[in-house]
Amino acid sequence: MMFKLLQNSHIVSALILCLALTPASAAVSAKAATQLTWYGQSAYKIVTPKGHVLLIDPWINNPVNKSAAEDLNSLTYVDYILISHGHFDHVGDAVAIAKRTGAHLVANSDLGGAMVADGYPKDQAGLETRGGSGGSITLLEGEVTVTFTPAVHGSSVTGMGEDGKETLFAAGSPGGFVIAIQNGPTLYHTGDTDLFSDMALIAKRHKIDLMLCCIGDHFTMGPDAAAEAVKIIHPAVVIPMHYGTFSLLTGTPDAFRTALKREGAKAKLRVLQVHDTITL
Repeated sequence: MMFKLLQNSHIVSALILCLALTPASAAVSAKAATQLTWYGQSAYKIVTPKGHVLLIDPWINNPVNKSAAEDLNSLTYVDYILISHGHFDHVGDAVAIAKRTGAHLVANSDLGGAMVADGYPKDQAGLETRGGSGGSITLLEGEVTVTFTPAVHGSSVTGMGEDGKETLFAAGSPGGFVIAIQNGPTLYHTGDTDLFSDMALIAKRHKIDLMLCCIGDHFTMGPDAAAEAVKIIHPAVVIPMHYGTFSLLTGTPDAFRTALKREGAKAKLRVLQVHDTITL
């Protein structure tokens, strides 16, 4: 009986301690949280615990974003723009945003050169923020570490040549990003890709909290292959992207949900609507 009373007293004490700490802890968490906003397709904004802003594949002015003009106008402070590969639906509005905000480019080295040729400010696209698959760069005094990952896709940038005519610039290998945030989550943005077996090495090297996963099919993996990718990466949460923007992108979150169950993937599926902001 004495043991039970003692045991219960420890439980009660622990509960009292938790309750006492909750308001202060919640206040700290609210201040120091990481926020993620989806703009449609593969475009995201990340706000770090220290208030720094990263954009990924910033095609803000896409067909499913009905308030693109307002969103672009609101992006007055951006530290870095991460671009996974050189197609228009990922390069998007990067040049205009960079010119207005001074944001530095994070991309593979070849894509960085193509972006400069297409008008990205050269002094904001230096080698210190350009890399290649397997390499990592540290940003914002260590608050963010970005590791470049491979992808199975293509990459080119369409821009204006020196002769004033539209020109296709080679943009190196496509890729994705593992983004580790100090006092925050580790995210894996797949970029545009098919399922590939070396995803197992990404999972081996990084504990992924949140996977931003293309599911649209036709140009990337569809729901079935994406579900298998999730099973390999085994994130805590997965958010589908790169679907529904065009009629050719036939993959849907419902089909993805079914495929995840069939694969036995344990990740929690979180489906965002355009402009949804979640706290991580």
